[in-house]
Amino acid sequence: MTTPTIVLVGHGMVGQRFLEALADRGVTERARIVVLCEEPRPAYDRVQLTSYFSGKTPDDLSMVEAGFMEKHGIELYVGDPAESVDREARTVTARSGRVVAYDTLVLATGSYPFVPPVPGKDARGCFVYRTIEDLLAIEEYAKTATTGAVVGGGLLGLEAAGALKGLGLDTHVVEFAPRLMPVQVDEGGGAALLRTIERMGLSVHTGTGTQEVVTADGSVTGMKLSDGSELATDMVVFSAGVRPRDQLARDCGLTVGERGGIAVDELCRTSDPAVFAIGECALASDGRVYGLVAPGYEMAQTAAATIAEEEAGNGFTGADMSTKLKLLGVDVASFGDAHGTAEGCLDVVYSDSRSGVYKKLVISGDGVLLGGVLVGDAEQYGLLRPLTGSVPPVSPEQLVLPAGAGAPVALGPSALPDDAVICSCHNVTKHAIGQCSSLPEVKKCTKAGTGCGSCVKTIEKLLPAATDKGLCGCFPYTRSELYEIARTLRLASFAALLDSHGREEARGGEGCEVCKPTVGSILASLNNGYILDGEQASLQDTNDHFLANMQRNGSYSVVPRIPGGEITPDKLIVIGEVARDFGLYTKITGGQRIDLFGARVDQLPSIWTRLVDAGFESGHAYGKALRTVKSCVGQTWCRYGVQDSVRMAIQLELRYRGLRAPHKLKSAVSGCARECAEAQSKDFGIIATANGWNLYVGGNGGATPRHADLLAQDLSDAELVRLIDRFLMFYIRTADRLERTSTWLERLEGGLDHLKDVVVHDSLGLCDELEALMAAHVADYRDEWAETLDDPERLRRFVSFVNAPGAPDPSVRFVPERDQIKPDLTILTIGNLEGATSR
Repeated sequence: MTTPTIVLVGHGMVGQRFLEALADRGVTERARIVVLCEEPRPAYDRVQLTSYFSGKTPDDLSMVEAGFMEKHGIELYVGDPAESVDREARTVTARSGRVVAYDTLVLATGSYPFVPPVPGKDARGCFVYRTIEDLLAIEEYAKTATTGAVVGGGLLGLEAAGALKGLGLDTHVVEFAPRLMPVQVDEGGGAALLRTIERMGLSVHTGTGTQEVVTADGSVTGMKLSDGSELATDMVVFSAGVRPRDQLARDCGLTVGERGGIAVDELCRTSDPAVFAIGECALASDGRVYGLVAPGYEMAQTAAATIAEEEAGNGFTGADMSTKLKLLGVDVASFGDAHGTAEGCLDVVYSDSRSGVYKKLVISGDGVLLGGVLVGDAEQYGLLRPLTGSVPPVSPEQLVLPAGAGAPVALGPSALPDDAVICSCHNVTKHAIGQCSSLPEVKKCTKAGTGCGSCVKTIEKLLPAATDKGLCGCFPYTRSELYEIARTLRLASFAALLDSHGREEARGGEGCEVCKPTVGSILASLNNGYILDGEQASLQDTNDHFLANMQRNGSYSVVPRIPGGEITPDKLIVIGEVARDFGLYTKITGGQRIDLFGARVDQLPSIWTRLVDAGFESGHAYGKALRTVKSCVGQTWCRYGVQDSVRMAIQLELRYRGLRAPHKLKSAVSGCARECAEAQSKDFGIIATANGWNLYVGGNGGATPRHADLLAQDLSDAELVRLIDRFLMFYIRTADRLERTSTWLERLEGGLDHLKDVVVHDSLGLCDELEALMAAHVADYRDEWAETLDDPERLRRFVSFVNAPGAPDPSVRFVPERDQIKPDLTILTIGNLEGATSR
């Protein structure tokens, strides 16, 4: 019996989900699977595409678990798209000339960006916003641009606008419809979104279209709009919707819709029974093309079940178009009949233009919840969406009014029926989630929470509450409780804390990998001296153990502190000479520092000796501590600056350097509202005003971006420093292990209002104590590398092998790349150091 061949054309999110569905059904064990992928990399999370600008790498966005293709014997060809299909011969020809015969063909070609046919659309400086390659091109071009315009004010358009703003460009959004996000939100929601976005410094032009892209010497210089106005801009990003990629189907004679899309039936089968189509390229049996990932996943499951000859239920006959996302830091959600198109329906609306909150529920005449729109506060989305189609257990007014504005409602996910769909991306019900005991188990067993992520909070509320909130098996107390115990009783060692407050069975022991670094951080926060002395050394993570970040080949990075990003030419020369003399890879970072990579552990003291002699200190890139305080050049040099941001950044970085915390801390100071230092994406960020400084807290870039909240405004220098002192010490005092300020602030009971009460209004009477703790830190600060170099005993740890201290690690090797070095990851045999004991 011959092995059947299944060819998948396209390897996006839906394509990968299809492969996983085949693997779950055992199809990969009995069939040959071939994947032809147009892009140069395997499937990645296009929903989180914009997070690339917040620090995620293309590898971070990958949807393919390591070893998945090899485990299931799947042949993946990246950068080699299908060019033609011969349905009679049942073959697919790829761009490379490769011809693959198929028994079953699955088209998952997705969609392509629509670019309006306006003059100048192909000029240099015009881009679309669809792939990682698009983002790389935008990022590069933006380095020489000052202004950008986005054509399209929908979901992706606003994400693109956020990206341009994050790249430091003055940003315009041009939307032909009379409001932003016209598909998802109504007029009231659009107005609330507009006000909030304009307050962020973006210029929005609604009710007007793009007539022409103005160019000079082939490059973008402006735009002409249909209302007669003109915009001066250096680059244009088109995000005006997408169209199904159905050309392959058209060329081979498959039936396509009048307005595009490969026509499929309920089983996702095309007009040729041997060919399926799934995702954005497919025209579903209900006559719609679905541009969201959740319907694509349902199609993938349906097609896989059909191919596996399993029961596919009712097949795919349509999908929930509900969406929840954070655009430019603003929560936006819509679900069900958001626009109230049902006959006889009624609207229940709450609107607060001052805070940018808009909530609308659409209710039928007999009280059934039909849909809704949430802007600015989408906390209830996880509850309201599953309730759609039923009569809520409380009045709709109670579901939209904020606490204090009406009768409070304590309605949680427990009120939902068991068949309520909690995760629409993977169609997971409340009942299925109830079979699990933890969030990791839910994600592993049901995949709920692994798509867009909007259901995670609801899932957490459905899971059983942990009865033991202890830090680990050694301590019955939380991190914040252990901090208070150590501070109040003045316990200065891990052993003393474990023996007096550990679990009975753990006392007298050595602790575990959870509590040791946590307690080590607490003791460091309470100014208990050099972190590598005595017992403290055994508590530190790998990076802290050598005061440097370990890299992937076992080498280390060296990151000297450059307060505020300001550096003299002489110091710049020293860094260059050190990098040259030790053969280090050199990189200027987004944190306004210079990182040196490729140092062996035995080289670290020699490198730091030269840096310390030149006046540098540790940048604490290795520790859960303050990393950097970025700054723009401020009023000293910039014609828009209203305060001296560099001076303030240096002052703050020198004040909080070495401050150990539950997680790393990042900050920035912008000299005006143009926000060039990106202060609102930091743990604490400062923006200059004509009257002083505005302080923002709880921001975060990285994997889970969060816009910082305004804590106080128009502060003097002294008021600013005092509030930051209180904020940081309150965070250090109350946060959980490895909890960023953004997560902590969202978890904090009472949220921002409570934080204001504590650190601004001193409602708990703690402020004097918090300020005293910070004053002690400032007074006791010592540079860790300077202290290390002054003590020969401390220097003895910096060896690759305990019993061969003079021998470098031979496995740490490099190869040249772009006039610098990169790790040589070839596995080496250590023959000349037989018997050496590795550290």
